Amino acid sequence: MSLTRIHNLSISLDGFATGEPQSAEAPFGHAGERLHEWMFATHFWALQGASGSGADAGGSSGVDHAFAERHSVGIGAEIMGAHKFGPPGWQDDPDWTGWWGPNPPFHSPTFVLTHRPRPAMPMEGGTTFHFLDAGPADALEAARAAADGRDVRIGGGPTVVRDFLAAGLVDHMHLVQVPIVLGRGVRLWDGLEALEEAYDIEAVSSPSGVTHLTFSRKTVP
Repeated sequence: MSLTRIHNLSISLDGFATGEPQSAEAPFGHAGERLHEWMFATHFWALQGASGSGADAGGSSGVDHAFAERHSVGIGAEIMGAHKFGPPGWQDDPDWTGWWGPNPPFHSPTFVLTHRPRPAMPMEGGTTFHFLDAGPADALEAARAAADGRDVRIGGGPTVVRDFLAAGLVDHMHLVQVPIVLGRGVRLWDGLEALEEAYDIEAVSSPSGVTHLTFSRKTVP
């Protein structure tokens, strides 16, 4: 059975994974890019925008890079929420194709959970967006069928991640705790009391100031 994984999900000290309000000009609301600055400094991120050789891409190659680059290894499909795909109201814009331009970074079947589905949208680079009105279990079944034996990544946002955690459907989760306080936004942990009992948890501190937390589902004897 393929695994269900979460990678590079950044949260503030007070547990928010995005700020508010979200808009086309501010995808993460008042948080801006502060939750993701650790990743922008990595070699992994530099490679995403590099047109030349990887060696010339730049960026740090330390702890943050080592965690960030696991994001794409062995992934055959992604599931994301409507708020990750676009700002409020994107369903009313037939020309909206996501934040990422003609060649999105997913390079696999990508399932967008929305109450207003639309036809599948093939993009450059191997990404095809599929729009589903489905709960976590049914969405995961569809994604696993498309992943062809590889793992499924839950790409966010925090509401979708929380729903999959609450349903007991996440096998591995990588969180990055960033030392900022947002005070408002969308929290990850609401309703997930005692989640830690189901996972083995490891913490690794980085010189950048963030802490990498990995949650691996415990094996039932």
